Amino acid sequence: MDASDAIASGAPVHGLVADPLPIAQALIRCRSVTPADDGALAVIESILGPLGFHCTRLRFNETENLFARRGEGGPHLCLAGHTDVVPPGAARADGGYEGWRHDPFAATVENGTLFGRGATDMKGGLAAMIAAAHRPQGRGSLSFLVTGDEEGDAHDGTVRVLDWMAANGHTPDMCLVGEPTSKAVLGDTVKIGRRGSLTAYLTVQGTQGHVAYPQRADNPVHRLVRVLHRLTAAPLDRGSEWFEASSLQVTTFDVGNPATNVVPAEARATLNIRFNNLHTAASLEASIRAALEAEAPRHETRFSCSGESFLTQPGPFVEAIRRAVATTTGQEPQLDTGGGTSDARFITHHCPVAEFGAVGTTMHKVDECTPVEELRALARTYDAIIRECLG
Repeated sequence: MDASDAIASGAPVHGLVADPLPIAQALIRCRSVTPADDGALAVIESILGPLGFHCTRLRFNETENLFARRGEGGPHLCLAGHTDVVPPGAARADGGYEGWRHDPFAATVENGTLFGRGATDMKGGLAAMIAAAHRPQGRGSLSFLVTGDEEGDAHDGTVRVLDWMAANGHTPDMCLVGEPTSKAVLGDTVKIGRRGSLTAYLTVQGTQGHVAYPQRADNPVHRLVRVLHRLTAAPLDRGSEWFEASSLQVTTFDVGNPATNVVPAEARATLNIRFNNLHTAASLEASIRAALEAEAPRHETRFSCSGESFLTQPGPFVEAIRRAVATTTGQEPQLDTGGGTSDARFITHHCPVAEFGAVGTTMHKVDECTPVEELRALARTYDAIIRECLG
């Protein structure tokens, strides 16, 4: 029985109208390493179409995306996720992959656990959402925004689909992203925001010379060290109501000088700042430029911001998620803003957004896996969230 047969059968499984397991297996068996699709969106279309969703494929450059909507008018709840996965690692001569006990694209179930790339992040979450969508919502609209570009540069995925949705009258009233947010047990964490991420590439120029005649040289290493000291000597902040403290980390320091008796002409460093809502990318860029001007007048700098910090203030939408999670899992979820970035950073510009999903301890690891019963519990929780939001 394939995924579409499984969901169309309507056979109850552990309180579910449809079992997310065969759906997750069908998705995992698609080798959709970013930006490849390998049939993953077709699997979803084959299920959602018969359930009354109008499906639209949206291709931007090399990225395949899918928008599907059932119902008209509001309230409009969007369920968002991605089919792309990170690479499984180095291939072995025998056709397997280093460190994996099971083929990462075989979707093997062993002792009640589903193994495979994407089992946690986030084909399992998508399968649970799709299983939950088998039952028609009580009112309004239910939609899916599925991208194949979340694990990549994220230029041609969710952000482009959101623009298309806005231009075609599909902007949702609220959005739930199915990223694996739970920390130890399913239901312990709901994310209502994320820190921003700014990367800075610093190059300091000096004057090359002999180390025995430092007065004839201008050592860029010394200057760059002083710049970095200015930036790291004190914490950026001590956190805010919903966010932990911002973090600046120096990730590279490069000179490329093979000689021990030569002052180099140039020194480079890269740093990344994960910042809370007390800062913006622009304010942090200004601080970095000021440190460079003070210590290294001859410099070049380049910045890349993958997303500003954002926060969805607790309100009716967040409380609906909390009630559904508590009722279904027995956990009182903590509202959290930690971790890396997600596509929610784009969605927040269009509507309130929150994230809830599986326990994420194995995501991006070898032998990525999720317990089958946890996958089914996640589907029941998504079903409860839909009921809370759409009746």
